[in-house]
Amino acid sequence: MRRVRSMAGDSVNLLLYRELGRCDDTVEEALWRLNPSLAEPGPVLPAGIWVVLPEIDSKPMVTTPVTAWD
Repeated sequence: MRRVRSMAGDSVNLLLYRELGRCDDTVEEALWRLNPSLAEPGPVLPAGIWVVLPEIDSKPMVTTPVTAWD
């Protein structure tokens, strides 16, 4: 698992998107399980907090859109 430091003004979603390229519910849930004390600073993280990133696929599953004419 990779560790990164937060930058001033980061939110969990912004940090996930910057580092992993996605910020969906699955990734966010995995991040909270690895970093249970991350909620203490509030919704906006101060600079310099170590965050353990989850190991996941880099891209979410893409579903083919269904149209009314299919």
